[in-house]
Amino acid sequence: MSFREPAFLAALALVPLAVALYLHEQRGRRRAGLAFATAATMPSVAPQRPRWRRHLPMIVYGAAAAALAIALARPEATVAVPDERASVVLALDQSGSMAATDVAPSRLQAVKSAADTFLDGVPGQLRVGAVAFNHKVRRIAAPSRERDGVRALVDGLRPSGGTATGEALEASVRLVRREARRAGKHRAAAIVLLSDGESTHGRDPIPVAREAAKLRVPIYTVALGTDAGTIEVRTRDGGTTQRSVPPDPETMRQISRISHGRTFDAKDAHELSSVYASLGSRVGTRKEQRELTAAFAGVAALLMAGGGLMSLRWFGRLP
Repeated sequence: MSFREPAFLAALALVPLAVALYLHEQRGRRRAGLAFATAATMPSVAPQRPRWRRHLPMIVYGAAAAALAIALARPEATVAVPDERASVVLALDQSGSMAATDVAPSRLQAVKSAADTFLDGVPGQLRVGAVAFNHKVRRIAAPSRERDGVRALVDGLRPSGGTATGEALEASVRLVRREARRAGKHRAAAIVLLSDGESTHGRDPIPVAREAAKLRVPIYTVALGTDAGTIEVRTRDGGTTQRSVPPDPETMRQISRISHGRTFDAKDAHELSSVYASLGSRVGTRKEQRELTAAFAGVAALLMAGGGLMSLRWFGRLP
């Protein structure tokens, strides 16, 4: 929390001063009462004493004074609000290694489920697009507030071929650029790259990450799978063999670091869904300063009213 007029916070020092004056007054009243009647006869003279209740209204008034001082300082808080101008592109790997079952029921099925979680969780005004790729870019859905095109692309993912991460990122950057030209101004954007293996085809993804950084487009990377992942491949003699398909988290970390994004490792379907839910709230919002003056002033008014009602109810008068 920050304050536009922090000098008014000095008024908070008056609260403990008021408490000290109140306690001094209470001691004076007690001495005056003892002058009227001794401690032994006081129960018969004033059999019903309010005890703790006599202090409660003043405690509430003190809290109201503190809230009012904070309100005068014009407090602000940084909050995340939906960014209606933002767009995000999902770059989804559908290479043959996505058939591995180290992530149940399979890596690709986990991706589909996580993508649905993402689409359900992001703000409705966020423009979402997608790029499906294996050893080349297979399908593209342009960013839109309508989700049908992206959902159809996700449903059509089928594992096959190699991995062209650089090509997928280049296609994603092109989509972002197109959005910026269409809007006629810079539009907040991000790319979410999900892949489970090393790039084996096409251009190097690292220069593309540098290009994204120049455009101020962070790339959030998700490395899916475990080192135990394997797929069944055919051999030349017509048989089959198991091939290891571990993820490549180091390259993914490098891509996110260069582009000023963030990287995640997902070793199971639940973790992947959690990552996508987190990314949905991250890339679809922007930070905004919200002034809280009215809230603190309202609390102060309620406390003042509450203290007055207590005093009238219990003592028939205001302090």
